[in-house]
This record gives sequence, C-alpha cells and structure tokens, in this order.
Amino acid sequence: MTVFVLTADQRGSRTGRDRVPEVLARSGPGMIRPFERTAGDEVQAVFESPDHLAVLAVDLAASGDWSVGIGVGTLEAPLPPQTRAGRGQAFLDARDAVEAAKKNRWHLCVRGVSPWCDHAQTAAWLLLDVLLDRSEAGREAVSLVAAGSSQSAAADALGISPQAMSLRLRHARWDVQRPAEELFRRLLQTADGVSPLPEVSE
Repeated sequence: MTVFVLTADQRGSRTGRDRVPEVLARSGPGMIRPFERTAGDEVQAVFESPDHLAVLAVDLAASGDWSVGIGVGTLEAPLPPQTRAGRGQAFLDARDAVEAAKKNRWHLCVRGVSPWCDHAQTAAWLLLDVLLDRSEAGREAVSLVAAGSSQSAAADALGISPQAMSLRLRHARWDVQRPAEELFRRLLQTADGVSPLPEVSE
C-alpha cells in the first residue's frame, strides 16, 4: 500500500511557544492516522490520498512555524494504531524530507521513489513563493474571497472600492493560487502511482 506520511518539525521551538497541540487538533479527508507528537516538537500523520494533505502541508510551511516533509511510498502492513509506531519506506522518506526542508527557504520537501516527487516539490515551492510574497493587505483580501465572499462584499468589509479590491487580489496572485494547489495535489497523486516520467519526443 502506498501512502503519504507528513512529518513536521516546529521551527524556533526553543524560543517560541509549543505549537504542537494546534496541529494535533487538525484532521481532514484522507487521513488514516492522526497527527501525533513523535519526539520533542515534531508531529507526524499518515494519509491515503493527497487531497487534504497538499493544502495542509503548504499551510504549515507558509506559517513560518514548521519545516515540513512529505514521504510518498509503501508501509509495513498492518499499519499500527499509533502513527509513531508505523514503519516502511514512506516513513523513511518523510524523515529525509523534513531534514532537507530545514535547509531550504521554503521549508518543505517531498521524497519518494517516483520521479514525480521532484515535480510535486517544485509545484509546492512555486505555490509557497506566491503565499510568502503576499502583503498583509493581500492576505486580508484573499481570506475574505476564499471564505466565499464576493469581491464586492469583501471590498465593503475592508472599506475599499471594488477596483482597489480587484487590484489587491491581482497583486496577491489569487488567480493562480487555486490552480497551483490543484497542480501540487495532482502531482502528488501521480507520484503515489509511481508513474515513470513521459518520454520527450525528438
């Protein structure tokens, strides 16, 4: 069975508050083993699909509080009740990924036997560049429309004109966020199948 293991290690844990309880409370579709504290300020969860994992992993990395590793691979069956007791290649890859994530500016890495893991990682990095480059005004605008508000209603809530709202969303690159999230998810799904890269015709 191929699964996705997400391992996240809190950044700056020696000087900041313990954020592990916040992550332990998070769950979603496709999670087959919940987040558990594995050691110190590290948490780990197991997913059978990347649908929720893709959004969650980027959200954790973009917060600035976590280094995130995703391992795509097999596990030893049966999967034990406790997440931290799991074994298999996916867990090893997640460990390699989170250690690598501590050394790059996106603080997220994807590891696995499929070459599509590298492409999924690149998609995540591009998405994180969009999110991390967003101004506070852009975050406010995106938060409202992402929650379901129309641009007009969001503009009223922020006390700005519809034209200013449209400009904020454009500068925040809201129009590419959802497609980038979908690209990341689809590439993880492809890596799950361990598909070979397509040949390039001459």
